[in-house]
Amino acid sequence: MPPPVTRSLKPSNPWGDLSPTGEGLTVDNFLTTRLSEVTNKARRNITQHYAIEAGLSVSEWRILSLVAHARELPFGELVTQSTSDKALVSRTLRALEARGLVAVKPDAGGHRKKLVCAITPAGDALHAQVIPIARQRQAEAVCILSAEERRVLFRALGKLSGYFRDLEEKRPPTGDGLEE
Repeated sequence: MPPPVTRSLKPSNPWGDLSPTGEGLTVDNFLTTRLSEVTNKARRNITQHYAIEAGLSVSEWRILSLVAHARELPFGELVTQSTSDKALVSRTLRALEARGLVAVKPDAGGHRKKLVCAITPAGDALHAQVIPIARQRQAEAVCILSAEERRVLFRALGKLSGYFRDLEEKRPPTGDGLEE
């Protein structure tokens, strides 16, 4: 019987000599696959634990923390910062509002269709309780990397984010509900 297949902790780098055509690149080493894999594992092993302990879903924690940080945020900006679609942000806000953690109100400039999301005292208190735990859990994961690896990763993520932002600005809307 052949030995079980295991993933090496130090896989070879298939991106090292990658050509612009991507020849030889397998789907398990696509940038999107690797980022999704890490994101999903981080969500399950970091964020989900402290969100559940606070009685929140991961989406609720993300929205609550963004609103708490800003104190007040236009709905459109909240959608952008959350990297979620409008429908998910809207549903999540309704759930948080029903629990008295955020308030959603019309824009003070008189724009009926423009909404502003604000943190409530109850939401602020819950956020203040959870954010130290969230910061510690996030830092624990980041700190498995050396200081140089952290600098490189942070810089690389910023560069990729800028690249994708530039691509989005050049493309017409797709109608998939993900653009503003």
